[in-house]
Amino acid sequence: MLDKPDVELTKPKAHHLGHRDRLRNRAREGGLPSLPDYELLELFLFRSQPQGDVKPIAKALLDRFGSLSGVLAASVEDLRTVKAQDIKGRTKAIGQETALDLCALQEVARRVSLEEVTKRPVISSWTALLSYVRIALQHEPREQFRVLYLDHKNQLIRDEILNRGTVDHAPVYPREVVRRALELSAKSMIIIHNHPSGDPTPSRADIDMTRQIIEAAKSLEMQVHDHLIAGRHGVTSFKQLGLM
Repeated sequence: MLDKPDVELTKPKAHHLGHRDRLRNRAREGGLPSLPDYELLELFLFRSQPQGDVKPIAKALLDRFGSLSGVLAASVEDLRTVKAQDIKGRTKAIGQETALDLCALQEVARRVSLEEVTKRPVISSWTALLSYVRIALQHEPREQFRVLYLDHKNQLIRDEILNRGTVDHAPVYPREVVRRALELSAKSMIIIHNHPSGDPTPSRADIDMTRQIIEAAKSLEMQVHDHLIAGRHGVTSFKQLGLM
């Protein structure tokens, strides 16, 4: 009599079994730059979710936020709205810990980019400055107004958020911008804010507000080097546009 086949040996294996090891091996052999965004995100999710198939979650995150940078810039609350189906068709939401880990990764990226800005005079580190502005503000869902306060050598004293607003407005008072500069003994500043709509084109209100800050700063012998507006479609410089 023939032995009955081992049920476990003949049972088809789920496609995700061994996937983690295969992906890690590919990353080691070909290098992380060779991986597509969703697989790079998977590698990070392996640590937040030590069991199960995380590929559907990685792809759902990219679909929801549009890009890897969009995923990392999302808030904990927004990340937790993302859901994906596992291999058995069960719906699984992004947990609190996974969302927090992704937000922490964004904060690491922001701080690393800020280090590049602080190593030398900010106005001579244009590429590093633009990179920092993109990471800090490009995907912010609400308008945020911040100022880089600089010393007499144009080195960074403080990167300060002066106001957070709605999806299209963050009220700013020029006297508060200048008052804070006095408190920090700043000699100059760079104004930064974002347009959650994605279009970094300055509005009439942006232009008027910038001119008011420039005039207030000038009366105290302070200089405003530039005003940068970040959006998903790029970063706009008032100085390059001839607006100041």
